[in-house]
Amino acid sequence: MTTTLTATTTPATGTPRGPRGLVWAVLRVHRTALVFWGLTLTAATAGLIWMHTIADDARRGNVPCAEPAHDGLPSCASVEAITVDGLYSDGIALVTTALCYVILPVAAWAGGALIGRELESGTARLAWTQSVTPARWLAAKLAVPAALLTAGTGAVLLLNLWARTDDNPNLVGDWYGPDQFSGIGPVAVAYALAGLALGTLAGLLLRRTLPAAGVGFAAALLLHTVLERYREDLWPTVTRSEKGEFELPRSAWQQDGDITWGRHPGEGTPLSTSATFHPQSHFWPLQYVETGIVLVVAAAATLAAFRLLRRRMP
Repeated sequence: MTTTLTATTTPATGTPRGPRGLVWAVLRVHRTALVFWGLTLTAATAGLIWMHTIADDARRGNVPCAEPAHDGLPSCASVEAITVDGLYSDGIALVTTALCYVILPVAAWAGGALIGRELESGTARLAWTQSVTPARWLAAKLAVPAALLTAGTGAVLLLNLWARTDDNPNLVGDWYGPDQFSGIGPVAVAYALAGLALGTLAGLLLRRTLPAAGVGFAAALLLHTVLERYREDLWPTVTRSEKGEFELPRSAWQQDGDITWGRHPGEGTPLSTSATFHPQSHFWPLQYVETGIVLVVAAAATLAAFRLLRRRMP
């Protein structure tokens, strides 16, 4: 009696979970940067939540006072005993500055590790021989970091705005400060994406890790410096002229001022005063214009990177 055993193959059931293909390859190759990015976001989130919990105490340590206390003013001794306001200001300033300059490390990493190193070592060409076209390779190299940068930078930006509570300039700085302006608006996300695009273009141009990292860093620094220098010209200013003398509120970003004196300059009341400034209501127009410029630069650098890659392919 012969028994015939028929081997059957059980088909796989269910859809595999998790990232696959090029996305998975990008995440795996750059897992060190991914872990660093995750730790940075975690630290920033924890710090900003803590800043929000001490914000009320920080405000109580930064109020007018009198000695002895009278007319509703607390005693100066009790106000000076509150030291958490300095810690709060330093914490908010640290995160805001990090958001302002995130473009620099992103550009250096994109030029060196993301693109330059893979071209220098030949890893990219190996991928291109395995049914992955150069355009798909570059698209994955840009899309994955862009999504992570947008999500991470945007989340920290929103947490930073939440932790600043009432935006007391004595604690968190004036809205027109160089770091404050870039660290509390959508332009922070745009700068991160521009750093990625500029670094990628540098990597494709030089195809060497260190030179590409340096050139990407320099290009990002140049973009940031130029826009910061000419930021006040991105939106029309307001001019206020009145007889006598007046002072602008602290919320006004003054650009120019002129005082007309009578027969004896510097003595008595001026004949008239004029000032050119940006009121606080110009914050969003300035943010939108600068964000648009930065995104255009990022798009142009991305387009140039794809064209450069196409020209160099046989």
